[in-house]
This record gives sequence, structure tokens and C-alpha cells, in this order.
Amino acid sequence: MKTEITELLEIRYPIIQGGMAWVADFHLAAAVSNAGGLGIIGAGGAPAQWVREQIQAAKKLTDKPFGVNIMLMNPEADEIAKILIEEGVKVVTTGAGNPAKYIKDWKVAGIKVIPVVASCALARMMERCGVDAVIAEGSEAGGHIGEITTMSLVPQVVDAVDIPVIAAGGIADGRGIAAAFMLGAKAVQMGTQFVATKECTVHQNYKEKIIKAKDIDSKVTGRTTGHPVRVLRNKMSNEYIKRENQGASFEELELLTLGGLKKAVVEGDVVDGSVMAGQIAGLVKKEYSCREFIVRSIRQAEELIYGGI
Repeated sequence: MKTEITELLEIRYPIIQGGMAWVADFHLAAAVSNAGGLGIIGAGGAPAQWVREQIQAAKKLTDKPFGVNIMLMNPEADEIAKILIEEGVKVVTTGAGNPAKYIKDWKVAGIKVIPVVASCALARMMERCGVDAVIAEGSEAGGHIGEITTMSLVPQVVDAVDIPVIAAGGIADGRGIAAAFMLGAKAVQMGTQFVATKECTVHQNYKEKIIKAKDIDSKVTGRTTGHPVRVLRNKMSNEYIKRENQGASFEELELLTLGGLKKAVVEGDVVDGSVMAGQIAGLVKKEYSCREFIVRSIRQAEELIYGGI
């Protein structure tokens, strides 16, 4: 399945692993890259030195291309942007801000720049800034989300820009990959499925919460605050939504979720922690290795796309 994205990123399969904060470390990124996809280290709100150490550790596990996701609201974003150049990272994906001020230096260094976008307007803006591709992420995704669904967003972004589009949000297997390609995408980004892989180092409770999830277990908190986040329902999310409906202040709601993702990912508290996951959690039934999952998904997609030819 060669596409503009596999050629651009020098990867075997058109699958990119989401740069999930507290989840996507060097173990997962290296495993995905070794399996033929593009692994991503999620910088999140981490210190710059941690990001450098993660990059160096990933290099010891893989000689394949991998990337880093930088959240531009990170207080150390400027330093992280420099580290990506110094460490020779091949790809950077961005979120939570505009990467325009870094793009020239990244491009000079040979880094492929791929921002996550949730609208056509932002996709066009990023294209004017000179990025190599965009990730159109629909509201089915886990974590911080936009308002437009993947099915609606991807074809509109494809029509709006001349650079390759990567589909994200609500993609769990080869069926999702095939559907994304029919919408005009040249690759997919997947997150929730990779959380439940053997190489992912999150607490086992977090994985089991995803594997046991049903189709109705995904909830969105924070819509009234303008910062919607998709999580799996638990005691924390139920309390959040209750208070939100009662008109609680932004500060009160933020206090309720403070440190919640780390609590779930690292400590395994899936009752009071924030279990971020996409709407496709109900499709995750087994803990595969990254290679097993990627090969299985690609074979299924190829059968659907090329089976009748």
C-alpha cells in the first residue's frame, strides 16, 4: 500500500501512531516503526530533557524513521523544537497551537512537519506555512477533540488543500483504513488501538479498561468550557459531567481532572483517573503486538480495497 505518505516518510505501511501524552514513549514508538508504521513519541507537557532522552532511547531500539508530537502549549516548546533538530528527528507532528515560527528551521533540517487539524481553515493555514501534510482528526478520537466527525472532516480537508491528508479519529482496523482511503486520505493515524498493544507501557488497568469497553462507554467532558475531552466513563467522568451540567466553574472542573491522565496511565487508577480513549474502544478486543496489529489491519484493508480487482 504505497502512498504519498509512505514515500514522504519512508515507511512501509500508511499507519501513523498517535502521539499520546503519558502513553506514547520510546518503547511504543520504536515498536511501531520496526513494524513498518511511523512511531511517535508524545512530548505532551514533559520537560525538554525528557524528550531528548526519549529520542535517544528510541534510536537504540530502531533504525527506522520515527517522529515526535509536540504540544505547542508546552512551556518548553521552544527548547523541544531545537532538540528535534539536534537529534535528527525525521518527523514532527504538532497540536495545541500554531507551529509556524518553527517550520523554517525544521524544514532546513530536513524534518517533515505534519500538524493535527480539526477544520479546513486551519488545514489551509498550515499549507500556506509550508507543512508537508496534515492530520485531519475527527471528534471520534480520544483525548482533546474538535467538533467535526472524521467522515465529514476528511473529505472536506482533502478538497481544501493540495498536500496529503492523514485521517484520524475512529479508525480501529483495516475497515477504517479502507474507509479513510475512500475519503481521500493517504494514510491513517491510530491511537486507542496502540494503547492496547503489548509494547505499550501504560498500566495494565488502562489497557483492560479499553479492552472491556462497550460501544456506549465513550463520553465527552468539558464541552461547556470549550475544551472537550473524550474519555471512557468512570466515577471521575460521571462526576465531571454532573457538575458541568450543574454549571460548575471552569476552575472547579479543572481541579477535578488535575493530574487525571497520569493517575490512570501510570498509577492504574481507572476509577478516578482520566482514561482517554476514542469511540472505537469497543472494537478493541485483544492485546496484540504492534507488528501483529499492523499487519492484520493492512491485510484487511488490502482485501477490501483490492479484493474485487
